[in-house]
Amino acid sequence: MKIITLTKNLFKSALLAAALMTTHQAFSTELDDSWDQTIEAAKGQTVYFNAWGGSDRINSYISWAADRIAEEYDVTLEHVKIGDIAEVVGQLEAAKTVGKNTDGNVDLMWVNGENFAAMKSGNLTWGPFAYNLPNASALKASDALTTDFSVPVEGLESPWGGAQLVFIYDTATVPEPPKSAAELLEFVKTGGRFAYPAPPIFQGTTMVKQLLLELTDNHDALAQPVQEADFAAVTEPLWNYLDQLHPNLWGKGKSWPSSAESTRQMVDDGEIDIAISFNPNEASAAVKSGQLPESVRTYTFEKGTIGNTHFVTIPYNATAKAGAMLVANFFISAEAQSRKADPQYWGDPTVLDLDNLSDSDKALFSSIDLGPWALPIGSGIVLPEPHASWAEALEGEWLKRYGN
Repeated sequence: MKIITLTKNLFKSALLAAALMTTHQAFSTELDDSWDQTIEAAKGQTVYFNAWGGSDRINSYISWAADRIAEEYDVTLEHVKIGDIAEVVGQLEAAKTVGKNTDGNVDLMWVNGENFAAMKSGNLTWGPFAYNLPNASALKASDALTTDFSVPVEGLESPWGGAQLVFIYDTATVPEPPKSAAELLEFVKTGGRFAYPAPPIFQGTTMVKQLLLELTDNHDALAQPVQEADFAAVTEPLWNYLDQLHPNLWGKGKSWPSSAESTRQMVDDGEIDIAISFNPNEASAAVKSGQLPESVRTYTFEKGTIGNTHFVTIPYNATAKAGAMLVANFFISAEAQSRKADPQYWGDPTVLDLDNLSDSDKALFSSIDLGPWALPIGSGIVLPEPHASWAEALEGEWLKRYGN
């Protein structure tokens, strides 16, 4: 059985590698077919990377990557710190409307599935550049790398890291945490302290989607565009549940944490018992940096929690396309991925298949110490994201019902 499983996994990896390395069949990169030519064209370029700037660890990691890219390739990576990448999507939509098809001021973007869906439907991406990246051959064979919030990726974005909704609790105050929506409701009703950020903050929206996945009986509808579903019927159990949950939360449904990071700080300050995160290694990084006590642990609900892959994409009118491709390729190198996976620097799970790496590259990952605070490797069932269109619909209804 183990031999059969291994053979199937290797076959899947080979298929993924073949798909990701198919080049220039229906797409002109505006660059030479040779990767060496891409590197040469990128020299001297400045890549404006629009990415969330709300984490010191992530900002420091991107700064490190910028130093390495400048040293290795003579390319300048400028981190344009963004609070909400949807604003950048709006700017690209406006540029498209007025016909600004060249000399754009965004070369590379860190996007989530909802924003990618908007960019793809609006023809705001450059093209399937991810097929051309040499390091793509080491990516995991996973549906999470070929679809983003149920939307086919088709090479229009390159994976950068893995994510899963997790819960962080302090064993000193919570011996046994709630492991389902029903147990969470009972937990807060009996004095347990919990809070989540208000949508449309990403982790808050994810928490709402998580609860919907567990509470609804119509899972097939969530994989389709929300316009094709009976929204009221599918979501009725969710609103009934939240009507009971919110009065028992920290803030009593009247005030909300500003971010998932703030829930982690609230656990450290003793204000709540359980924090949420979309990074299975968040607690490990926080303990190592003195932001959480060593008594914390990470877990998921018994039936699983939402997980996905986060990506980078190149806008249709990017100025430094060659440089952007080079940066995207560096981001999925073993060097960059191993540092990113180390909680000392970030702690973001890798998208690489370690079996596809050389022994020296494998060693970069084997030296990482996650400690007992991260979600144990191999634990936690990963649930697929609903279709991207559900996010906006859920956010709108949540704000109508509970927004202040």
